[in-house]
Amino acid sequence: MAHPVQLSLQDATSPVMEELITFHDHAFMAMSLISFLVLYALLSTLTTKLTNTKITDAQEMETIWTILPAIILILIALPSLRILYLTDEVNDPSFTIKSIGHQWYWTYEYTDYGGLIFNSYMLPPLFLNPGDLRLLEVDNRVVLPIEAPVRMMITSQDVLHSWTIPTLGLKTDAVPGRLNQTIFTATRPGVYYGQCSEICGANHSFMPIVAELIPLKIFEMGPVFTL
Repeated sequence: MAHPVQLSLQDATSPVMEELITFHDHAFMAMSLISFLVLYALLSTLTTKLTNTKITDAQEMETIWTILPAIILILIALPSLRILYLTDEVNDPSFTIKSIGHQWYWTYEYTDYGGLIFNSYMLPPLFLNPGDLRLLEVDNRVVLPIEAPVRMMITSQDVLHSWTIPTLGLKTDAVPGRLNQTIFTATRPGVYYGQCSEICGANHSFMPIVAELIPLKIFEMGPVFTL
């Protein structure tokens, strides 16, 4: 999870998040080069006393500064579109889990395990154990396997919500009357935190998401929930 004064993205726990971090670095490098070039041009214009009458009619220069930005935009757009299609592609998931947003908690339904359903509420500060994270810990974590494609079916029962876990590269809106889906494959076990990323009312800040990722062999032995 994120820590104070962190400037970069969270460590990736899925291939999609690894692609997003790579694209972020790629776009940031292009943005940095453009910023330094524009800053250099501004400083040069403000500090130099040299003048040249031919600058008013430089078609070659105009051609360059028209074509070059178009090339840069293409170099940014192509990997962006690739990641966009990767996030929307759902191929033969091993497990399907349904998440329903409420004001202000989440309901999880394990359709592959006899319709197991439970609610996940944020733990009040008085119930936190030493080491628990305030406003992020829940009473019932959603348990997911690693090294297997998992499909999340996400919807809402009242208002707009958003099921988000940054380290997995997941952010899917929960819309009333609509069933959205996303798929991910976690690469390492652990406990990962997220929050609702859609302003959904007075207690929007108090409906966290906690995913506990465990090895596939343990998950296949049956639900390991503490309800």
